[in-house]
Amino acid sequence: MNGVVQGFVVIGIVIVVGYLLGRWEVLGPAAVQVLSRVAFFIASPALLFVTLAHADIGAVFSEALIVTAVSSSIACLLYLPVGVLRRRPPGETAVGSMASGYVNAGNLGIPIATYALGNAAEVAPVMLFQLTVLAPVFSTVLDLLASRTAGERPPLLRTLTAPLRNPIAIASAAGLVVSATGLQPPAAVLAPVELIGNLAVPAMLLAFGLSLRGAARPGAGDGAPSLVAVLLLKNLVQPALALALGVALGLQGHALLAVVVCAALPTAQNVFGYAVRFGQGVTLGRDAGLATTLVSVPVLFTVVALLD
Repeated sequence: MNGVVQGFVVIGIVIVVGYLLGRWEVLGPAAVQVLSRVAFFIASPALLFVTLAHADIGAVFSEALIVTAVSSSIACLLYLPVGVLRRRPPGETAVGSMASGYVNAGNLGIPIATYALGNAAEVAPVMLFQLTVLAPVFSTVLDLLASRTAGERPPLLRTLTAPLRNPIAIASAAGLVVSATGLQPPAAVLAPVELIGNLAVPAMLLAFGLSLRGAARPGAGDGAPSLVAVLLLKNLVQPALALALGVALGLQGHALLAVVVCAALPTAQNVFGYAVRFGQGVTLGRDAGLATTLVSVPVLFTVVALLD
C-alpha cells in the first residue's frame, strides 16, 4: 500500500509545482509548448535509449509481456469506435486511443512496483512494449495527422519513412540494439545522455501542471463522452483484461498481482506531451491524464487488497 501512496505523492507534488509556476506566470505563455518540445525531441529519446540499453531483454519476454501487449492493444483499439461514431477529429481519436492503453509505467509505475510489488523490474515488460511499439506507432500517426491538419498531404515516401525520422522510434531502436549486442557506449558518452534523460519526466509533469492553470473542468462540454470512454477503458477494462489473460496463462499469486497492478496504472503524462507536440487532442490528453490518475487510486488499492 505504501508504494501506491508514495507514487501518487511524488507526481502530485511536481504537478502542483507546475501549476503554481503557471499561476505566478514565472515561465511565460509558451512554457507548456517549450517544455513539451524539450521532452519530446531531447529528453524522452535520451530516457528511452538509456532505459532500453540497460534492459535485460531476455528477462522481460515472458507471460507478463503477453498480458501487457494484448491488454494494452485491445484497450487502445476499443476506443477507436468511440471517436469514429462521435465524429471526432482523427488526431483527437488517436490521442484518446493512446490514453486508453498507455500506462504511467515510469514516474508512477516504478515507485509502485518498488514498494507495493517489491521489485521495480515488474514494470519492465510494460515499459518495453510501450517504448518499442506504442510510443513509435502513436507518435508516427500523430505526426502524419498533424501534417494533414496543417493542410499538407505528405508524399508516400515521407509516410513510409516517418518512423525513421521520429526521435522516439530512433531512440527505442538504438536502445534495443545496444541491449541485444551488449555493446554499451563509453561512460563519458552515456553520462550526458542519462543526465538529459532525467529531464523527461519532470518536464512532462511540469508542463502538465502548467496546463491546468485556467483549464476547464475535465470533460466539460462535448468532451465528456470521450473522457468517460477513456476512464472506463483505462481504469476498468484494461485491468480486467489483464486479470483474465493472466489467469488464462496460468499466472498466480504475486505474478498475477504484478500484471494487474501494471494494467491498472493511469494514463501516462507522455500522452499529453505528444498531444501538445503535435497539436492534436490536447484537451482530451490533459483531462485523461488527470482523471484516470484520480480514479486509479481506489482501483489500485482494491487490486492490491484483493490479490495480494
